Amino acid sequence: MGSPPAPVEPTVEEPAADDAGSGRPLLSLALASMMEEVQAHSGGVYLMAADEPVLEMAVTAGLPRAFAAPWERVGLSAPIPVAEAVRERRLVWVGGEEDMARRYPRIAVVLPYPFVLAALPVATADTVYGAVYVTWPGSHPTVPSDRERQALTAACERLAVRLDRAARENRALRAEPDLLTAPVSGAGTLGTVEAARMVARLPYGLASLDLHGRVAFANAAAAELLGVQAGELLGTQPWVSVPWLNDPMYEDRYRAALISQHVTSFVALKPPGDWLSFRMYPSRTGLTTRITRARAAAEMVGALPRADAAASPRLVTISQVLSLAGALTEAVGVQDVVQLVADEVAPAVGSQALVILGSRGGRLHVLGHRGYDDPQVVERFDGIPLASRTPGTHVLNTGVPAFFESRQQLERLYPGRRDSPDGFAAWAILPLIASGRPVGSCVLAYAEPHAFPADERAVLTSLGGLIAQALERALLYDAKNQLAHGLQAALLPHSLTPPPGVEAAARYLPAMHGMEIGGDFYDLVPTRPLAAAVIGDVQGHNVTAAGLMGQIRTGVRAFTTVGQAPEEVMRSTNRLLIDFGADLFASCLYLRLDPAQGRAVMARAGHPPPLLRRPDGRVRVLDLAGGPLLGIDAEATYPTTEVSLAPGSVLALYTDGLVESPGVDIEDALVGLGELLAENGDQPLDRLADTLVRHSAAAQERVDDVAVLLLRAQPDG
Repeated sequence: MGSPPAPVEPTVEEPAADDAGSGRPLLSLALASMMEEVQAHSGGVYLMAADEPVLEMAVTAGLPRAFAAPWERVGLSAPIPVAEAVRERRLVWVGGEEDMARRYPRIAVVLPYPFVLAALPVATADTVYGAVYVTWPGSHPTVPSDRERQALTAACERLAVRLDRAARENRALRAEPDLLTAPVSGAGTLGTVEAARMVARLPYGLASLDLHGRVAFANAAAAELLGVQAGELLGTQPWVSVPWLNDPMYEDRYRAALISQHVTSFVALKPPGDWLSFRMYPSRTGLTTRITRARAAAEMVGALPRADAAASPRLVTISQVLSLAGALTEAVGVQDVVQLVADEVAPAVGSQALVILGSRGGRLHVLGHRGYDDPQVVERFDGIPLASRTPGTHVLNTGVPAFFESRQQLERLYPGRRDSPDGFAAWAILPLIASGRPVGSCVLAYAEPHAFPADERAVLTSLGGLIAQALERALLYDAKNQLAHGLQAALLPHSLTPPPGVEAAARYLPAMHGMEIGGDFYDLVPTRPLAAAVIGDVQGHNVTAAGLMGQIRTGVRAFTTVGQAPEEVMRSTNRLLIDFGADLFASCLYLRLDPAQGRAVMARAGHPPPLLRRPDGRVRVLDLAGGPLLGIDAEATYPTTEVSLAPGSVLALYTDGLVESPGVDIEDALVGLGELLAENGDQPLDRLADTLVRHSAAAQERVDDVAVLLLRAQPDG
């Protein structure tokens, strides 16, 4: 966890009539009052950054700031309660450990303890100034009371009014000293001499820790059990002053006790073979720890960390990396990675701009960037040969990160550089190595000179590895996605050529999962003066399904061109699919249009029924005769149905992806589709197709491909 951050001076720079003007810390007083009113355990206030969409932590209370270190700076688009409260201008309530894990898994990974949290915006009608969060132990009710809602809302409104007044008077606010109990001096007493003597006579160890985990008191038995002089313990954290306790697991127990306010215990091995039991009793001012010898600990050997193992990194560093790792697992394409690094990583490390670079053909290529006002600045990176001596190429070639704390340092090491962006004063350039090979590099730029201490360099290097894994997955996904879209575009008609008297429009949407390629197809085959239309769906979402779809579409065209009747076209296509031996089935709807006679002859193979909108606006589902799915029975027949198409009628053909979604009854979905068609059927056909797709719940979820083919009989002349 490390030492607590040093206090900062109060923030208000100019006096005024309110708290801030009198030199009293406005934010701290408001937070303390709010926590007292709702009996909260801890809390914090964020302020909006002056020139970027970022919330910056200004003051915390009740718990050390280090507990919330991964969220010192939070992008407004981050899936974090305070950011959500600002985005949606409402109270965000998280009712415990399970609720947190379900809604905000990144926080749950870092703080897997039972507690309840409320986050609210601090805003007037016109301006957002920041956000507030408060927490309670896990024993608090999982839903807020009306009194808590009203008290929290009113307190945030009062704070917003004061901040608004400060803004109008040009009084700046920055971070304030955190509200924690004062650290105890080195005195080893409990208030009275007799009390100290009594505790000293106890047969077990007793120690008192403040909120920062520092030892305020330890009796003789505790010092003896720990193997450290009592004077060496006072004012230190046990995992710092006792070497064999230097493991994040033990520090985690201290965190768990403070956040949950539940009694917490653990056992630890004191070399060479003594097992000790620690039991922590938390309060709002610290912890009382009882230390005894563990009687049954021998059974636990092998299940606990070794005391002589290499020291683990500090827990805060691990927490920060875990939080950002969880975010990066959600990135899909390359631009998702770039956006997520900009929203999550850059604010966390204080960077103001970034560039993600990849390599192709022996040159650097810009994959994405954020934070640069002038695109020409970023273009300097693009196309640089990997053989050039620049910071970016050196990092990519060697796999060693580079940190430049100032422009002078960069210019001294790389005179005449080509890839240092103007307007920034410090840079961290991280190699992105995945599966043992470089996939790119990440340039983080800082507006001011920035020192990179060893622990920060370690964190940034770790983040580079996580970004590299996400980028490798994203590059592969984008390549597959491009292949899928290219294949799909090649297999579907590029345009529709309806015969005179018929207007046509079509839409295709790939599924949102997998390779985004499937077996849905449609076509319009002109055979003047008639025309044939077909729509179908081959089982599966892969290249095999797409390839079979292309063969079926080609077969339908061929059978139509040679003059087969609709029922014959379906029988021939069915036998063709069986002859392929692909073990896949397909639904299909085929119709022969006769615009001059105002009729259509249809044959159906297990496909959803089409909808017909008459010129008067009435819509009905066409109950067509039909046969089984194509590819099942070589002897299947497909009877036909003749339908009248009056001028102005609209025939809507679609695949099941437009109407089928989990939890929605298919009949209800058809009714909804019919209502959309009835209300919007007079629109131009292209706009109508967009309307049907845009307002379909199934099409929005896109668990399956969606194909729509609309045909309208035009009036004569």
